[in-house]
Amino acid sequence: MKNKKLQNFVLPMACTLFLFACSKDGGNNSQNSNTSSFSDINVSEYISENINYDEEDFVTNWEEEDPIYITLAGNEISYDESAAVMTSGSTVTIRSGGVYVLKGNLDDGQIVVDAPDTGKVQLVLNGVDINNSKSSAIFIKEAEDTVITVAEGTENHVSDGKTYTEDDGSGEPNAAIFSKDDLTINGTGILEVDGNYDNGIGSKDDLRIMGGTIKVTAVDDAILGRDLVAIKNGTFDINAGGDGIKSTNTNEEKGMIAIENGTFSITSGTDGIQAESSLYIAEGTFHLTSGGGSPETIEVNQEMMGGQPWGDSEAEETEAADTASTKGLKANVDIAIGGGKFELDTLDDAIHSDANIIIMNGEFSILTGDDGVHAENELLIANGSIHVNKSYEGIEGKTVIINDGDISVVTADDGINVSDGSSASVGPGEGMEMESAGNALLTINGGNVYVDAGGDGLDANGSIVITGGTTIVSGPTDAGNGALDYDGTLNISGGTLITSGSSGMAQTTSDTSEQNSIMMTYSETQKAGTLIHLEDSDGNTIATIKPEKDYQTVVISTPEIVKNNTYVLYSGGSSTKVESNGISTLNYEKGEKIVEFIVADTVTYVNESGISEAPTNNMGRPGSNDGQGQRGTPPTGNFDGGQGRGSTGSSSQ
Repeated sequence: MKNKKLQNFVLPMACTLFLFACSKDGGNNSQNSNTSSFSDINVSEYISENINYDEEDFVTNWEEEDPIYITLAGNEISYDESAAVMTSGSTVTIRSGGVYVLKGNLDDGQIVVDAPDTGKVQLVLNGVDINNSKSSAIFIKEAEDTVITVAEGTENHVSDGKTYTEDDGSGEPNAAIFSKDDLTINGTGILEVDGNYDNGIGSKDDLRIMGGTIKVTAVDDAILGRDLVAIKNGTFDINAGGDGIKSTNTNEEKGMIAIENGTFSITSGTDGIQAESSLYIAEGTFHLTSGGGSPETIEVNQEMMGGQPWGDSEAEETEAADTASTKGLKANVDIAIGGGKFELDTLDDAIHSDANIIIMNGEFSILTGDDGVHAENELLIANGSIHVNKSYEGIEGKTVIINDGDISVVTADDGINVSDGSSASVGPGEGMEMESAGNALLTINGGNVYVDAGGDGLDANGSIVITGGTTIVSGPTDAGNGALDYDGTLNISGGTLITSGSSGMAQTTSDTSEQNSIMMTYSETQKAGTLIHLEDSDGNTIATIKPEKDYQTVVISTPEIVKNNTYVLYSGGSSTKVESNGISTLNYEKGEKIVEFIVADTVTYVNESGISEAPTNNMGRPGSNDGQGQRGTPPTGNFDGGQGRGSTGSSSQ
């Protein structure tokens, strides 16, 4: 096997690093670092610069390479007797470098490459059907470099048996195509692999796939590379009892998956694409179903608030460790996505990293039984279209930064959740815990963000910063949650924020904000679909919104809300155009005038009688948090304040 030069490439993410190290060059060991800015990462260029290929990885022509032809006919094998080929029964062993063209059917046999230090071995599959009932059908035992070329215009089938009687004592080989050294698959033909024993295609070192149509069915993992899986292009149809595509080396400088392009249809019993270290995707089309897909209904743990367990957390962690992982895109270190189209239907998290996630662009349609996008540490969304259409929680991380994009989440529990576990109990009470603010931070700098939450809409075990964009929160309807839930501060300096939901845990923006806000609390719950319209005294529209759920509290913050100006709030009426996030953009027909008021403070509290004091929610905290958040057992009883429209008397000030 050729020597390798190890290179480290760092992708900074706030105070943490993406670590990237993959090469395929001969030479002495060396280390180089390459840094780029947090918001200026071209994932495609990054992969192409740092995943190195040898010239032979691209070579698919073979007719002019003085090839050795091997013809398979049942259990009979014919070839040029002068070639470095040995046969024993129906086993073909290739002993030297060169180009070997295989054609025909091998009913119960094996192709073995055992050619140490003799140059590249290129196996050309030129229309083969190779089956082995006792071990791998193709076994690269030892070679400096092996390339399997799937010949243009051919269909090829490789399969193993359900039980192995031959291995080297270490449980290997364990795949229909198995390599102990580096393996490259190229060509434009069709390769169909049945891994009836364990895995489909497996390499103990690097696995590179350059193109072709690859169809894999496997009892366990379909495509497996220990140190690296690098896919340049291709069409993949994968059905796996375990993971679809997987790397296994726990060394953070290895165990990577890098995908530059391709079309992927993956149905997996566990994870769809799982990198033991980091996962990089530049482009591609991905249809992933993991663990049978998302459940029809998602049960919400009523003992969970703000992402913090109220039960036995140690028992819950043990239970989670014993449960098979059924995620869509998963990495134990980092995930970087430059673009592509993703349809993810998963039992567990759709996109999950034990460290950091960066999404530069892409189109995402997500159905999941748990989180849509989950980073244990940092999460950056620079752009893209991300639609989490079903989830337990939508977007989660210790730090979440949204710079741009079209983002919507529909959740059974919290919509966007930031938590770092740093909150501390500051005062026990009967059925209630007081918590100081943690260090988690949600930052929204731009884009269109829509949250339809069954639990808290924007939930921060720490603080929230909004500098731009349009953020709309619809829900929750129960008084045990709030459209906004933060323990530190919510400072807004730009953009539009509109929330509607229950009043029991309602909060608004902090009075330290640069941008003004109003918080309207109705005496009774308003019906879903009842328009909310705010305009200034000259009749200029500030905001018109059509909530999809019942609501009792509304928060509106826009740059057009100016101190010492007069505003009028209307309820009901109609609009000829309502956007998907509930914003009305055309021809509002006025409903009932509810209240007229003057904005005198950074946060103005309003009810149907006019200016009011800051309301106190069910947890004893005011609508604008003072930095000492409180969490406790949700109150019992009728949380929504009754049903139907309440008194709508108006006053002016």
